[in-house]
Amino acid sequence: MEYPNDKDLAQKLLNPTTRREAFGMVVNQYSEMLYWKIRHIVLFHEDANDVLQNTLMKAWNAIGSFRGDSQLATWLCRIAINESLDFTRHKQALTILSSDSTTDSSGIALHERLMADEYFDGDKTEAMLQEAISRLPDVQKTVFLLRYYDEMKYSDISKMLNTSEGALKASYHIAVNKIKDFFKSND
Repeated sequence: MEYPNDKDLAQKLLNPTTRREAFGMVVNQYSEMLYWKIRHIVLFHEDANDVLQNTLMKAWNAIGSFRGDSQLATWLCRIAINESLDFTRHKQALTILSSDSTTDSSGIALHERLMADEYFDGDKTEAMLQEAISRLPDVQKTVFLLRYYDEMKYSDISKMLNTSEGALKASYHIAVNKIKDFFKSND
């Protein structure tokens, strides 16, 4: 299926008579990309699917507020990232955590839970990387994930997160150092 460009798709989304069909195109065109952005933040497949559904519902409800100032993918990613971060905050608030914020109520470390997840296809090093990332503050985590996994340019992240490139570079540098420290302390 061939999809219209963002400008044409945005026009269709803003027109009440073509909105539903256009949003179907949005779902088909962007769901996989959004899923992986979400999955990098929430980590588990089932959670990523739930957050993706919430993201798409929020996008549908807010489609009238899309002004076309940014690309549709950027707008959708911003919603997905915010939903993912809200989900992780909410999940942390509901879970009774031990003193180590990366263990669950039974004391199982995040990297051990990931290794047991049938949808996780990484090795122990990748699981430990995910645990290190999960310890980062939201801004550092988001910047790191967008740079490391999506190889986004700072200029694109700046537009998406509405912050300066200098601040993003500093956040990324700090995140990398925290991740290195995590690996050094867990050798």
